[in-house]
Amino acid sequence: MGRVVAPYGIYGWLKIQPDTEMLDGLLDYPDWWLGREPSWQKFEVETARIHSNSLLVKLKGVADRDAAFALKGRQVAVPREQLPEPEENAYYWSDLIGLQVKNLQDVDLGKVEELFETGANDVMVVKGERERLLPFIAQVVLDVNLEAGNMLVDWDADF
Repeated sequence: MGRVVAPYGIYGWLKIQPDTEMLDGLLDYPDWWLGREPSWQKFEVETARIHSNSLLVKLKGVADRDAAFALKGRQVAVPREQLPEPEENAYYWSDLIGLQVKNLQDVDLGKVEELFETGANDVMVVKGERERLLPFIAQVVLDVNLEAGNMLVDWDADF
């Protein structure tokens, strides 16, 4: 849901780059998990505020710049059960990663490796025999079946 960009100041504050739809979306959660697979650590948010296009956050137990610097580059997550259910035809990016992608001609394009946001729309990175960038828009993504672990797209295999 975000990442620690850098320490901020000398009192243990962190600069966070959120990956949420709304800049302050992470502030809805009092506890955050920071880390990378397979190691995560739970922190309580003491206080936070919006600063430009990022968040400035003070976590309980992070008291100085050295402690804050040790967290630089870590991912920020919250437990899945705390997240609201997505609306119909809306998905959490984490649910899309790993889905097998096939086109209308039943050509296997690979698996969704990651997603990123552009100014126009979200983009999926699909890796198979090669890497493809597919826009995550209704004209391209025809069906997402999370239970079956696959996605049907209208995308030429030569693109």
